[in-house]
Amino acid sequence: MIRVLIADDHPVVRDGLRGTFISETDIEVVGEAASGHEVLDQVDRLGVDVVLMDLRMPGMSGVAATAALARQAPEVRVLVLTTFDSESDVLPAIEAGATGYLLKDALPDELLRGVRAVHRGESVLAPTAARLLMGQVRAPARRALSDRELEVLRLVAEGASNRTAAARLFISEASIKTHLQHVYDKLGVRDRAAAVGAAYRRGLIG
Repeated sequence: MIRVLIADDHPVVRDGLRGTFISETDIEVVGEAASGHEVLDQVDRLGVDVVLMDLRMPGMSGVAATAALARQAPEVRVLVLTTFDSESDVLPAIEAGATGYLLKDALPDELLRGVRAVHRGESVLAPTAARLLMGQVRAPARRALSDRELEVLRLVAEGASNRTAAARLFISEASIKTHLQHVYDKLGVRDRAAAVGAAYRRGLIG
């Protein structure tokens, strides 16, 4: 039995997704979450195998929750299910550790196949996501992070604010922001959570 957690901040969406699985004999929806924090709280308690993860949720985003799961519960598979298919959405989610990426307009059969596939450890990608990843592979390699950028990134991974990081490194908050922007550009992400997830996945920090 594949134990599924549905993570989406819209109750109507969660109800619709639950209905997709109701007649399946090998898939059981064991819980729902409306934020990334709720996902992390429920995964261990409910014995979840696969999380259907929306990206845009209040508080902790789906990308941040995916990165946290990759560190805390790597055996749990994440299948992103979202309406967003831009490079700034797809790449951070995959870098954070998502096994699959589908859009919410996917047919029910496609979603069912996706859940079963990611549970087996197979990658499942919507055509748009696949094209973006192919483009990423063919693009020139990202520039390496400088020593200072890695220092800033490690502090961010530890939960330090810009002010705390600046104090620890004896530089200004403005310098921290500049270093972070360079990190985002080099890793191809757009926020702190995605940068940390990408860094863990690439072995830049541990």
